[in-house]
Amino acid sequence: MSMKPLEHDRRYGELDQVLRAYLGQPADDTAEQRSRALDAYLRHTWHTRPWAIAEAERQLREYGHNPPGRLRIDLGEFYAVPDVGIPQSAIGDWLFVLADHLKQSIEDGEVPPPANPQTHWEWHARFPETAQLLGGWFSQDIVDEFPDHEAAVADYAATTDPQIVARLVGELHELIALPLDEGDYALAAAELGMEVNPPEPFSYGAWFRTVAATLTAG
Repeated sequence: MSMKPLEHDRRYGELDQVLRAYLGQPADDTAEQRSRALDAYLRHTWHTRPWAIAEAERQLREYGHNPPGRLRIDLGEFYAVPDVGIPQSAIGDWLFVLADHLKQSIEDGEVPPPANPQTHWEWHARFPETAQLLGGWFSQDIVDEFPDHEAAVADYAATTDPQIVARLVGELHELIALPLDEGDYALAAAELGMEVNPPEPFSYGAWFRTVAATLTAG
């Protein structure tokens, strides 16, 4: 029988956040150098949940010291490390390298400087409600569900709690405030799940501003 959600979160919740940051990214950490993925995790987590870094360090070490044995695997009561391109035999050592980097970051107060999101995980961690809007209302199915982009935005506003809408507006303003060019805005839209172009004659950046203004006024 698989773990219950509460047990999973207590034992592996923050470890899972760290390892999800590696999906689509090379796990090329060394004892001397953090990977791009771990930098992204630290940059976001220092800003939003700094206390969680120590918990991640603890969970990484605990898993490295106590990988699941055959009984736990047979029962399904274990955390399955995602495929990060590292041989199973080397996972434990790699987890200790990550834990050492997290410990050093905490002890030295060494925080990655602010930057635009650098990975798929970081885009979604930093702009979760924007990803909900773009991935849920602006997939390729939009042409079958809504007559135009404006109708899709109106449907989002009508079916979403006003507090969540306000959170989205805040995220859009933060996105607009980043030093992005139009190519960066297109990348952001794709990373956050948008599968269609913005409506004519808008660029991605201009459309994000229009959506924020529409939702604020509405």
